[in-house]
Amino acid sequence: MYRTFAAYLDRRVLMVLALGFSSGLPLLLTFSTLSAWLKSEGVSRTAIGVFALVGTPYALKFLWSPIIDRMPLPLLSRLLGRRRAWGLTIQVLLIGCILALGAGDPAQDLMRTAMLALAVAFLSASQDIVIDAYRVELLDEETQGPGAGAVQAGYRIAMLAAGAGALFVAQWVGWFAAYATMAALLSVGMLVFLFGPEPTVRVSAATIEREARAADFLLHRPHLKGALAKTLAWLYGAVVCPFADFMARPGWIAVLLFVIGYKLGEAMAGAMANTLYIELGFRLDEIAFVSKIFGFVATILGSLIGGALVSRLGVMRALLLFGVLQSAGNLFYVVQAMAGHSVPALALCVFAENLTAGMAGAALVAYISGLCNVAYTATQYALLSSLTAVGRTLFASASGKLADMFGWVDFFLFTTVVTVPALLLLLWMMRKQPAPVAAT
Repeated sequence: MYRTFAAYLDRRVLMVLALGFSSGLPLLLTFSTLSAWLKSEGVSRTAIGVFALVGTPYALKFLWSPIIDRMPLPLLSRLLGRRRAWGLTIQVLLIGCILALGAGDPAQDLMRTAMLALAVAFLSASQDIVIDAYRVELLDEETQGPGAGAVQAGYRIAMLAAGAGALFVAQWVGWFAAYATMAALLSVGMLVFLFGPEPTVRVSAATIEREARAADFLLHRPHLKGALAKTLAWLYGAVVCPFADFMARPGWIAVLLFVIGYKLGEAMAGAMANTLYIELGFRLDEIAFVSKIFGFVATILGSLIGGALVSRLGVMRALLLFGVLQSAGNLFYVVQAMAGHSVPALALCVFAENLTAGMAGAALVAYISGLCNVAYTATQYALLSSLTAVGRTLFASASGKLADMFGWVDFFLFTTVVTVPALLLLLWMMRKQPAPVAAT
């Protein structure tokens, strides 16, 4: 067990920790932190729920991931390498959009706020494409599990900063200062892309053979020449091959359905958590204080324990155990709704949610990483991880309406059981399919 935790001191794993922090920062700025801002400005529950749709780019990022995966950026790619050049470019644009979002006024122009939040989500999803590919390609098989724990730890720490930290700053200085602070913290990930190595990727023989078919196809069709031939060959290698490679695996439909449903309940509950707290009478600084103390400890414990136990239990058994715990964690929202304005209940609720979500998140990241062919890392990981965002966007967008219809207690009971189909599917997969190996 000591050797498993010692892997967290590996330089590459520490770099992944920093990138996970940059990846997690923008999410809450368009999710629960933005919901708290909207609620404090008097926006209705239903409208706040609909705002979850601005996270749609997280669910669709596989559509433009082939561009980021294969297309070099002029000059920058030559100087820094493909992954680092894209990472830095996207982060600069992301900082600008976060500052513009924080400078707005939702009470005066809700549509402008929505458009800027959508831009932040698009750039954040694009940043995730680069970071996920960089992580999978940088780590070897032995460090994939600890790497999954590290990226989740960094991600959850960033969510704490963008959640509790942003609420603290907003309470005392204002919302623009809160968003500007989060924009400045993105420099953590920029340092990795500036000074870290560009991963070296070895492509398998099967992958080379698949892409060689495109060249052979064009060679025997003389009418396809020049720019047209190059474009068709690029599209085949960048777009067709990643999806063909994935769909050639047994049970790929079951994998997609499982990934969609695994964190659905957590996403629906999280979309309305801050709204529940504010309606129960908690001040922003109270929510932030409890999240900072109990959420921080639970986040670190959940992610690191989850990443370590993935190596001990195996990824499939870890997914099942942590999935059950994650669903049970939503019951603490029921306790909170019944307890009302109770700080001890809030501390218990925040601790349980962060602990179980961190463990489940680490297992899911390790599982998805093991499914990726490194020849198409960005595209395949973007496809699978974007499906995890479906619950956070399409389904979570109705969470405000469901809370209005059912009331808080019944709503959070519903979020507890909504993940059961995914766990049953996981049991079936454990019997019919072998566990995925690390990326090759």
